[in-house]
Amino acid sequence: MASWWCRLLCPLSKQVASESVHGARLAAQRLSRRCDACDVEASRTCKCVWAHGEEEEEKVAGGGRVTALPMTAEQHHSKPTSTFVQSVINMVGMLIGLGQLSTPYALENGGWASVFLLVGLGIMCAYTAHIIGKCLDEDPSSKTYQDIGQQAFGTKGRVIASAFIYLEIFFALVSYTISLSDNIPLVFAGARLHLPWLRLSTTQLLTIIAVLVALPSLWLRNLSSISFLSLVGIVMSMVIFVTIVCTAAFSGVGLGKHIPALRLDRIPAVSGLYMFSYAGHIVFPNIYTAMKDPSSFTKVSVTSFSLVTVLYTALAFVGASLFGPAVNSQVTLSMPPRLVFTRVALWATVLTPVTKYALEFAPFAIQLEHHLPATMEPRARVIIRGSIGSAGLLLILALALSVPYFQYVLSLTGSLISVAISVIFPCAFYLKICWGRVSRPVVVLNAAMIVLGLVLAVVGTASSAKLLVQSIRSGHVA
Repeated sequence: MASWWCRLLCPLSKQVASESVHGARLAAQRLSRRCDACDVEASRTCKCVWAHGEEEEEKVAGGGRVTALPMTAEQHHSKPTSTFVQSVINMVGMLIGLGQLSTPYALENGGWASVFLLVGLGIMCAYTAHIIGKCLDEDPSSKTYQDIGQQAFGTKGRVIASAFIYLEIFFALVSYTISLSDNIPLVFAGARLHLPWLRLSTTQLLTIIAVLVALPSLWLRNLSSISFLSLVGIVMSMVIFVTIVCTAAFSGVGLGKHIPALRLDRIPAVSGLYMFSYAGHIVFPNIYTAMKDPSSFTKVSVTSFSLVTVLYTALAFVGASLFGPAVNSQVTLSMPPRLVFTRVALWATVLTPVTKYALEFAPFAIQLEHHLPATMEPRARVIIRGSIGSAGLLLILALALSVPYFQYVLSLTGSLISVAISVIFPCAFYLKICWGRVSRPVVVLNAAMIVLGLVLAVVGTASSAKLLVQSIRSGHVA
């Protein structure tokens, strides 16, 4: 199964992940589209472990780890193989993630009329995916999101793009850990843990144990194992959606809870939640370069965003109609207890972060390895990579336990980072790269989207940050 998944996604392997976040969306596929040690910033030697076993392999003495003999990245990635259907699957898989948990909460808080904002942002992001393809058309040597940034604004563009990518990774990891902390006590309902020398609650101890269980995955470098984690993460996202629909159909809860028409004062924070759900643009250049027919990339974008928008809209209305004002920021927390569908959904929500940690951290780990001395022993590289990753995850764990406000962190991420990556930057890159070759209406459209993105970013960030600070002061989890 892992080998099959690797073969499906391997054409996208030159990705510098963001993974937004998203979670779910964010890095499971970003890394699965990469091989173990491909340079994400330059055309350096590619030491990929192919799942097909076509390369000559050598054993590393003592460790038993299998690595492939070096080959150039150009040799490895010279033949794009993704079909239209595979590209749509990859793009949809990238877009579905943590955002699906919050759409019912966002719709109930913003009012049913806020669905127009959800659909509008989907259309905007589909357009910016399209112009990312146009930017890649202008320079065939550009392969990643950072390359487009450099193509537009030189080194500064690359640095800014990279900074936002790693910010997205950080916030995604924090969000996943908060989600884990919120759901795990319900999975182990009735469990009581107490350590006399630690003033920690049962929930905090369960979260720490779960993170420690996931910690060894940060040391993985084997492509098959990482690809399998990617598959598990995507399957868990789909399981969550199916269980919510089944709850509406078979639980007897019944749809029909009142949804307000519009709550204008909550729209800024809601826009951040919606925006987070569509963040996946960092991976789109790699989907483009992996396609057999890149000219159909626009069709892939339109198809993928249409499917995802329909899914989010349906999930938002089902969840909000099921639970009404009682809907939680993570819809799984509102599902009826002792219901089979609820147990399955909770387990899927808890397992998702466990599969994501290694995948989200991998881009930073890959860059770290490339900056280590070339003479360093392979085992020492693994130890440094794993140790820094473990320390970083423990730091994120401490932050997540200190700030357990899922909806506000997600909204802040969407407003502060996702809007920039998915709307502002693509429009700015496109105007700079194609200036003088696009019509006046197109210039006006992209300029207007930049302005709208900036407004959403400023207003949404201010609103989310304010709510987050208030929650921290009051110690209340909404």
